[in-house]
Amino acid sequence: MSPEIETFFRRCPNCGRRFEIQLTGKKLIDSRNISESRPVNSDYFGGYAGSFLEVGETEPSIIAVDEFQYAYRCKHCGHQWVEIREEEYKEK
Repeated sequence: MSPEIETFFRRCPNCGRRFEIQLTGKKLIDSRNISESRPVNSDYFGGYAGSFLEVGETEPSIIAVDEFQYAYRCKHCGHQWVEIREEEYKEK
């Protein structure tokens, strides 16, 4: 979901109005990569529902994490504030 659509459903922390919030800025404040190993394949190991036994090789996976600062302004009361959120995506 894009930040513009998410903004539409937010409430102003000052006056509580919805549908009056305007995204005024988005700034990247941090970017980092996280490396982890994931199994290439998993086989079902009977007995309990949802039980898996990881068999086989693992492949390294890199997940990029970007931290953004979003600036908002309420069109009704003029209140301004910022929120910090992380966005994760798998690098290829």
